[in-house]
Amino acid sequence: MALQPGTKAPDFTLKTMGPDGLADISLSDSVGKTNTVLLFFPAAFTGVCTTELCEVSGGLQKFADLNAKVIGISVDTPFAQDAWAKKEGITIPLASDLNKEVTHKYDVLFPNLAGIGDTAARAAFIIDVAGQIVYSEQTPTPKDLPDFAKIEATLKGLA
Repeated sequence: MALQPGTKAPDFTLKTMGPDGLADISLSDSVGKTNTVLLFFPAAFTGVCTTELCEVSGGLQKFADLNAKVIGISVDTPFAQDAWAKKEGITIPLASDLNKEVTHKYDVLFPNLAGIGDTAARAAFIIDVAGQIVYSEQTPTPKDLPDFAKIEATLKGLA
């Protein structure tokens, strides 16, 4: 079961592809500055994940206007994430949890997805400026999207 609101968000440092190649991305970069929306997703280059991350990228200003940074996290390599982001026009930072450490910390491991192995479940968390989880959702199946209306309402309540 995904970590629940009221829990201190576990910090992490993962790899992402920056403009100059591999770079680190950490939750602690945002704590004290902005709210953070973490979107765990099962796999790059899949239909539902593409829909989700493209829609979020298209509405990124809405999150910025609500003092929120968005980070997508999957167990894909940063190289696969980067190729997918470029192909699909995904503009949010994507973080590689290849070793599934953060997926385990947030308790959102999806075992044996489609018989190919363990991935991140589709899940959403809002971490407030103080580093506390204030919203937590793991979707019933990987085909279901998070409730973005609730995510937006929660962010508005933090403003």
